Amino acid sequence: MVRKIIVIDEGRCNGCGLCVGSCREGALGMVNGKAALLGDGHCDGLGSCLPACPQNAIAFEEREAAPFDEKAGRLGGWPIQLKLVSPTAAFFDNAELLVSADCAAYAHGNFHDAFMRGKATVIGCPKLDAVDYSEKLCEICKNHRIASLTVVRMEVPCCGGIVWMAQNALKRCGKDIRLNVVTLSVEGAVIEGGAIEGER
Repeated sequence: MVRKIIVIDEGRCNGCGLCVGSCREGALGMVNGKAALLGDGHCDGLGSCLPACPQNAIAFEEREAAPFDEKAGRLGGWPIQLKLVSPTAAFFDNAELLVSADCAAYAHGNFHDAFMRGKATVIGCPKLDAVDYSEKLCEICKNHRIASLTVVRMEVPCCGGIVWMAQNALKRCGKDIRLNVVTLSVEGAVIEGGAIEGER
């Protein structure tokens, strides 16, 4: 269907991430240091992100786009704790996978809409769980067609473990899956985000 949807001028975007936090639908994310529309179905076409951009890098365009999916932000499966979830759970089929540090959802006030919308979500803590989740993540990727894997971590050093587990899982699973890592400050702001290509 032809409808109004946002478009981002990468040349003007300075990577500040303000638009990501302002989007109530979770349609925007940081990819390679620039703001990006994560999926046409996530964008409601109302443009709440436009006034947040200090570079005027966001505008409207009318084009062929998937219809807005109002249900995209709902939790898609249960349980979500990595220690409990089955690697054969059906909600991983054809999914964009979100692997999040436990604390991230409490730090970022709009976490559900900004990061979880439209994704199969699992959570864990590399410090407190004392489990190497790379094997389970590898099994999830082997058993299902995973479109992408996003890790949301906190800026604290112990959260680096969850990134390492995801990277290790992608190396071992034998599939080419894009890895996107988003780092949050302890105040919940997006301080870093970018795409790292999955390695075989």
